[in-house]
Amino acid sequence: MASSNPAFSNSPAFNSRGVDSVINTPSADELDALYARPSASPVQTDRMTYEDTIVKTVSLFAVLLATAAVAWFIWPLAIVGLIGGFILGLVNSFKRQPSVPLIVAYAAFEGLFVGGISSFFEAAWPGVVFQATLATLVTVGVVLALFASGKVRASARATKIFLVGIIAYSLFSLVNLGLMMFNAPIAGGPFGLNSNATIMGIPLGIIIGVFAVLLAAYSLVLDFDYIKRGVDGGAPRKFGWQAGFGLMVTVVWLYVEFLRIFALARN
Repeated sequence: MASSNPAFSNSPAFNSRGVDSVINTPSADELDALYARPSASPVQTDRMTYEDTIVKTVSLFAVLLATAAVAWFIWPLAIVGLIGGFILGLVNSFKRQPSVPLIVAYAAFEGLFVGGISSFFEAAWPGVVFQATLATLVTVGVVLALFASGKVRASARATKIFLVGIIAYSLFSLVNLGLMMFNAPIAGGPFGLNSNATIMGIPLGIIIGVFAVLLAAYSLVLDFDYIKRGVDGGAPRKFGWQAGFGLMVTVVWLYVEFLRIFALARN
């Protein structure tokens, strides 16, 4: 039956007379050529890949290092970096879709924070920046090697323990900060309770620092697991930026904890 809709009746694809002009049966040679043609790569299909994620992550750290070099000579910029990084960190964490400009801006603010605080620590405890940098690189390398070999993986139980640890560490940090702001006698020193309190002769700050480093190390496992699931699941390519953002948050946290541990060890 002919269709009364001119959009269909005038098109050869929707009438019997024009089917042959639309559907051409391929020859045997054409079929062989189609089967021999290589499948589209993840980049061509705009999917997330390890290589592309590495490039995006390195680009973000390049931005961080550039602004850190500026703040190294103007260390009060660390305050600007701390505030800007905190705000953009929250925004990027809760966005459903990654925003490249906001993630790059976060990297720039984090650079100001890292450069400024590194300059301050180096002036007070010479050599501590090199120690913290080396420790951070070694930790990231070891965790990556263990994850790549399959010896370390994220699990539901470990992640629950990690979340409990994060909450406990965050509450302690808030209480410590509050005591420092109100000049509480028990929170004297540059690190508050971490400065003077001891447990069995071991400075509390070092104990808390080691605990935080373990949390950050498992956070790296979660970051690598996120990347693996994204690549295996064919996530859109833009989520490589989100992966780079997550890695930067963890690596900066790890670096700051090592700075404090080595500074406290000097005392």
